[in-house]
Amino acid sequence: MPPPPVRLQRYAAATIVAVSGLLQIASLWRYRLSEDVLLTALIGSVYLLVAIGLYGRSRFTLFVAAGVSAACAGILLLSGLPWPWPAAQVLRFASDLAVVLLCGRVLWSVRHLPSI
Repeated sequence: MPPPPVRLQRYAAATIVAVSGLLQIASLWRYRLSEDVLLTALIGSVYLLVAIGLYGRSRFTLFVAAGVSAACAGILLLSGLPWPWPAAQVLRFASDLAVVLLCGRVLWSVRHLPSI
């Protein structure tokens, strides 16, 4: 079993991913139905599946969470959104970066800490 700080970081990443996924799915009710909103809801459902996996013990889920969050942050950064971003986009970008950092930290700790 990993040490408690690593477990807390993993659960924090899982909670951030779950909340972000729920908010992305909730955009179906907030905005007018379009292709962008449907794509956002689809990404939110992927986030929820990744969050379920993060509450487990697999390292693969850490790689998937970091990869999906980094890809979504990169797409947000490279897309032609008007600057300054709306508050929801800034929050989504910040949560994606936080998940990437937390998952990277957990992967580093799991790889380099001595096991029992």
